[in-house]
Amino acid sequence: MKTTYWSVDNDVNSKKNYPQIVKAAELIKKNEVVAFPTETVYGLGANATSDEAVAKIFAAKGRPADNPLIVHIATFQQLKQIAVDISDTAMKLMRTFWPGPLTLIFNKKPGAVSRLVTAGLNTVAVRMPDHPLAMALIRESGHPIAAPSANKSGKPSPTTAKHVQDDLDGIVAGIVDGGPAGVGVESTVVDCTVSPPVILRPGGISKEDIEAVIGPVEEDPSIASSVSKPKSPGMKYRHYAPDAPLYLADGEQQWIQQLIDEKMAAGLKVGILAPQETASFYKADVVVPCGSKADPKSSAQTLYQALRFFENSGVDIIFSEVFPRTGVGAAIMNRLEKAASHRWMKQHMKDQD
Repeated sequence: MKTTYWSVDNDVNSKKNYPQIVKAAELIKKNEVVAFPTETVYGLGANATSDEAVAKIFAAKGRPADNPLIVHIATFQQLKQIAVDISDTAMKLMRTFWPGPLTLIFNKKPGAVSRLVTAGLNTVAVRMPDHPLAMALIRESGHPIAAPSANKSGKPSPTTAKHVQDDLDGIVAGIVDGGPAGVGVESTVVDCTVSPPVILRPGGISKEDIEAVIGPVEEDPSIASSVSKPKSPGMKYRHYAPDAPLYLADGEQQWIQQLIDEKMAAGLKVGILAPQETASFYKADVVVPCGSKADPKSSAQTLYQALRFFENSGVDIIFSEVFPRTGVGAAIMNRLEKAASHRWMKQHMKDQD
């Protein structure tokens, strides 16, 4: 398959951009898949109402069939066509955070979307993206768009069109290049079918942000492990992983450097992921800075780019420092734990029993 590539900017109504958005939307109407930018990461979109179209998403990504998809909408009318039993709590969240990096779980309206989208569940995940190109594509296509991240399943999510090309060129019908994604990690997923609501996946909207609007929420225990039947994307399978094994190293920098030295002495090529404040401390084959501890949003914006850099570096093993879990840091650590398949190395301090 030849992949059509469009380079556009956020002025969706310009004479240059609008015709290209229309062409991309025509592919969606024909039940093809098209990658497009959102404020979080690049999505791989198809008509959410068509089994044929949604099946092409799973085939392109190599995605397990029991891993549900998020449906992207451009209007509240589209939500009413997909979901039922929309609670007051959900309405408060939508009024505050939509459009934006927040996905809400609703009870689905029977037959409203492809059965493949929901992976056999009675619920559906929906969000309204805060990106002019994404919104224009949804409107022009005339359909809600199912869209996971536009990468091969299990690999780091794409934050640029080049990342999408690296994974899916010749596999998908089209790629809309709208520049780099802003948030850098996927949306927060909140289950609004239960009370209190439950965070199923941390993301661009923090737990603290959500609780400031609706009060206390819970976090699903599977965020730190895995589940047999995922209710949200990112809950079960290994995700976001570079080719080389990744280990989370929880300890002092000197101790982490010892780990690096041991592996290098054994003849391995070693990489280290660390915030800007400490990256220069390490002596390794490949050192990749990832934002600043003082600005967690900068770490989120560069995390997937950093993980993808390791893929082309030839390293045999990667260590990563641990990042603070406050705010968007919870999403950063969630992605790193998934990328590492929950492999931890922890320093045993002498003053501990």
